[in-house]
Amino acid sequence: MPTVAPIDLDDHCLATGFLDDVPYFALVSGQVVRLDHGTHHHEMHDGLLATAVSWDGKSLITGGEDGKVMRLDADGTETIARGPTRKWVSAIAAGPQGAIAFADGRQATVLLTDGTERTFEEARTIEGLAFAPKGLRLAMARYNGVSLTFVHGSAPAVDFEWKGAHNQVMFSPDGRFLVTAMQENALHGWKLDGKPGSEQRHMRMTGYPAKVKSLSWSNKGKWLASSGAPSAIVWPFSAKDGPMGKAPLELGQRADTLVTCVACHPVEDLVAIGFGDGMVLAVRIADSKEALLRRPGKGPITAIAWNKPGRLLAFGSQAGDCGVVDIAG
Repeated sequence: MPTVAPIDLDDHCLATGFLDDVPYFALVSGQVVRLDHGTHHHEMHDGLLATAVSWDGKSLITGGEDGKVMRLDADGTETIARGPTRKWVSAIAAGPQGAIAFADGRQATVLLTDGTERTFEEARTIEGLAFAPKGLRLAMARYNGVSLTFVHGSAPAVDFEWKGAHNQVMFSPDGRFLVTAMQENALHGWKLDGKPGSEQRHMRMTGYPAKVKSLSWSNKGKWLASSGAPSAIVWPFSAKDGPMGKAPLELGQRADTLVTCVACHPVEDLVAIGFGDGMVLAVRIADSKEALLRRPGKGPITAIAWNKPGRLLAFGSQAGDCGVVDIAG
């Protein structure tokens, strides 16, 4: 049976996860709590807006209402990655070779480990950022689409257009697809592996009763799990055209509450699903077999993440009742 180690933090948990194997909980107040042989509190921001874990899994990069970009290492070391900007830092992405990207308003800035900075300007506010899995290439989600640019060199950005507000962006792990969550209750995607100069191939993923706030790729990119419905909506991406013409799986369906958070297991084809009433389930993709990881709590699950081996699952809620589940018991 799974065992739960609870921690009550009395604040909305924006993000959770593990730095090395140290659980952390990032709260909207700007505080980050680490559980490392005791409870450690780090006052990182005056209002937290965005987080990303570095590609080596050893640091948390954060952005806030105070305009700062901060780094918190697994051992508790705090450093300022970038001093205050004039605007809120509303999106953060961590990339290969230690690169960091952050957005404040219509501008995205990439910080490289050698101290180099590159800035990219968009006509509309940048709502989401993501690095491609290979090469230093940055995606910037905005109104009416996504801009894709190489960090090095002077090649112009490639625009992927689709009407509406795009507020999250992700690459598939193999780099073949680009997917956004939209302000309307939908996902949109583009194929990136078409021939140069060929027409852009679109993927529309609609029918959600609520906004999609949580997305997670399975370990090999065969599946994309999403929130925003009474079950986790899991789209198949193994075919060359991704989910086009295929129905998604619906995992962990419940009649009385919506899925608010999803996290695919790092090794197995398994999805952890957080609900609006605080319940957490683990569901196997192959046969929809369910395991209860946590009973309903005080508030909706707003953050969920596995550790690298996939034995521990950290969760956080809007009400601040957080914890770590050991699925081996």
